[in-house]
Amino acid sequence: MAVQRMDNVGIVVEDMDAAVAFFEELGMELEDRGEVQGGFADQCTGLDGVHCDIAMMRTPDGHSRLELAKYRSPAVISAGPRNRPHNILGTHRVMFAVDDIKDTVARLRPHGGELVGEIARYEDSYLLCYLRGPEGIIVGLAEQLH
Repeated sequence: MAVQRMDNVGIVVEDMDAAVAFFEELGMELEDRGEVQGGFADQCTGLDGVHCDIAMMRTPDGHSRLELAKYRSPAVISAGPRNRPHNILGTHRVMFAVDDIKDTVARLRPHGGELVGEIARYEDSYLLCYLRGPEGIIVGLAEQLH
């Protein structure tokens, strides 16, 4: 077998503290913070002079992680407006299962979370929404209906 598991999803941010606070409020746990730099980082990323701060966030079940990275060097490159629509090519959202979608949205609002559309009902199965968080990150929320 070629793949054992998905280890993490990486997201580059400018405000590490805001991003960590947002994902902690969502219910993720800060696993570790550190710095990455040196030859291995340059080789892996294809960049020269990599020096970044990272924060590894994990879901409460321990099966999924986000790696937040704040580059000190080289300078970050803007990918355009942070309020881009959902239908842009490439990675565009990370989806989380939550117990109470309305409560989760309310808790994330003080951390910059704002609904992209509305909370929608998919048949009798799920309540779903997309929420834009810090750095324009789109986070999907799904509440399974019983």
